Amino acid sequence: MKPIDRIVTNNPAVQTAYQERFPLEFITGGYLDVLIKVRDRVHAGAVILTHPLSGSVKPNETPYKSIVLAQGTKLDWDSLQLIENAITVVRGMLKDDIKRMHDPGFDLDFQTIDLSLLSSAINDKE
Repeated sequence: MKPIDRIVTNNPAVQTAYQERFPLEFITGGYLDVLIKVRDRVHAGAVILTHPLSGSVKPNETPYKSIVLAQGTKLDWDSLQLIENAITVVRGMLKDDIKRMHDPGFDLDFQTIDLSLLSSAINDKE
């Protein structure tokens, strides 16, 4: 298992919880913006350690996503295929779905769900 190199996230709760423990790349933007940054990192040699579509909350329902990466030595084709497929799925969901009203009252709930999924994955990786 490759060691954790960084976390890419747009979740302020993840930033607070892990910024002292791991290198963290905070993205200002939504779920899709995180996926695109991860794809950029994969092209630069990163390997995806946590699935970009993990969890039971659909990408068109939550604005938050955190993904753990390891540093590789060359382009990891499995990671590239995984992130490209995830981007395709999310773009399709965002395109075909009726835009939901974003209620900021649920932000902490969505942040907590993403943080919980990430914490569980990190515990499994260490």
